[in-house]
Amino acid sequence: MTEPVFISSRENSFLKELKKLTADNTAYRKAGRFWIEGDHLCSAALTRGVGPAVMVVSESFWPSAPAEYAQAAIKIIVIPDALFREISSLESPARVGFLINLPPVAAIDPQAATVILDRVQDAGNVGSILRSAGAFGFRQVLALKGAAALWSPKVLRAGMGAHFGLQLLEGLELADLEVLQVPLVVTSSHQGDLVQRLELPHPCAWAMGHEGQGVSDALMARATVFARIGQPGGEESLNVAAAAAICLHASSLKLAQT
Repeated sequence: MTEPVFISSRENSFLKELKKLTADNTAYRKAGRFWIEGDHLCSAALTRGVGPAVMVVSESFWPSAPAEYAQAAIKIIVIPDALFREISSLESPARVGFLINLPPVAAIDPQAATVILDRVQDAGNVGSILRSAGAFGFRQVLALKGAAALWSPKVLRAGMGAHFGLQLLEGLELADLEVLQVPLVVTSSHQGDLVQRLELPHPCAWAMGHEGQGVSDALMARATVFARIGQPGGEESLNVAAAAAICLHASSLKLAQT
């Protein structure tokens, strides 16, 4: 097991970098690595074979830290509990976190079951959609420019570990989607049949749009299948994360029947 390094100064350059990663939603892009904290996310990463470049633990947690955490870490940093609280982005700091290298940027898989995020801006919505994508077999998520930063602390927390089972690409232009060879499906309140009645293609690419504006006209024009979500209760619209869960679940049911 790697021998731990004890740091007690808040002026330490590593701790300054770490604090920036927890406070700045896009700092991970320049740093090339991101921060997660808490047993759930750390365990989810290890379960998916994603190990930390650095494990950071509080002094009170270090004696009871799970052996698999320490064995997986390339480097271990132990800091006072007070410093961990300063770094943490949580109201109740979890006392353990991983600094993980960003995965290599991959090419878009033209044939993969895909979710497209068209300027979905709320971090909670994006994280929830990632969870639904993972749960229902959509392993590729493509985020167009204007969507929330996929590896930001809030999206990571909302994703609850889904990130580690998905191929994620962000900052894409509409033209980048031209390589997709699967049908594009969008929800619309004006056209298309109810989603539960549709013969949904699989694999396909579901487009989920901006919370207020929905899917852009340009992306809508590329769609080959339109779906409506029935709302017998009479609400005007659904939250985009709720709509995504319904649509992706409907696709998974169609797949199970084939």
